[in-house]
Amino acid sequence: MAKITAAEVNKLRKATGAGMMDCKKALVEAEGDFDKAIEILRKKGQKVAAKRADRDSSEGAAIAKVNAEATSGAVISLNCETDFVAKNDSFVSLANELAELALQYASKDEFLAADFNGMSVAEKLTEQTGVIGEKIEIGSFAKLDAPFVGSYIHAGNKIATLVGLSANVDGAGTAAKDVAMQAAAMNPIALNEDGVDASVIEKEIEIAKDQLRAEGKPEAMLDNIAKGKIKRFFKDNTLVNQAFIKDSKVSVADYVKSVNGDLTVTAFQRVALG
Repeated sequence: MAKITAAEVNKLRKATGAGMMDCKKALVEAEGDFDKAIEILRKKGQKVAAKRADRDSSEGAAIAKVNAEATSGAVISLNCETDFVAKNDSFVSLANELAELALQYASKDEFLAADFNGMSVAEKLTEQTGVIGEKIEIGSFAKLDAPFVGSYIHAGNKIATLVGLSANVDGAGTAAKDVAMQAAAMNPIALNEDGVDASVIEKEIEIAKDQLRAEGKPEAMLDNIAKGKIKRFFKDNTLVNQAFIKDSKVSVADYVKSVNGDLTVTAFQRVALG
């Protein structure tokens, strides 16, 4: 049997994140072959992943990253089964590394196939499933490109958002962060009226009419009153029309224009756990 040194065990632990005993067992089984030991740990992860495939992975870390030019952002969630794992420093560190890597890829499939320290992202997740003993997966993946992109991560990594602005002007950084915080806190369903699905609007109109009928309002008046309720729905549920959380007297759109008269919010992405 090959003699396994503490230095070899430590090297494998740093490379994989696996526990010391798991690393030692893998190296013993691999007769000291480092690459073979990594493969053994991956296979262990595959077995654990298969056993836990039907588990709920609603905990984890939501992370948003923006490139150095502030023109592109990525937001992902690295999901796990328990809050205990989600709060682990190593898990959060991995989520941050993966979010940084996600900046380079346009789709979740491309991202999962991307190289991560000699293995694909998907393989890394399987490996970590074996290391941690819980189902680990990428729950959400979204990108945003704009003339200026800002981000916000809510305390505890439960919500992460990206916001795009129409120009990189003085104050854009503060404005983008403020609006990203708004999106995190108020959970808008769309950027503006145009982004709301027609079926959602139709449903809201029917709900409003049913309420008005229950109040005894005449049928002839229902359409006009329902239109007013829809305007209120847009005000409450679309990002640029919402009351700004730092000053409820103005809308988000008005706040952004106060930074620069030509500035607008072009898009947002929001990822939340649970």
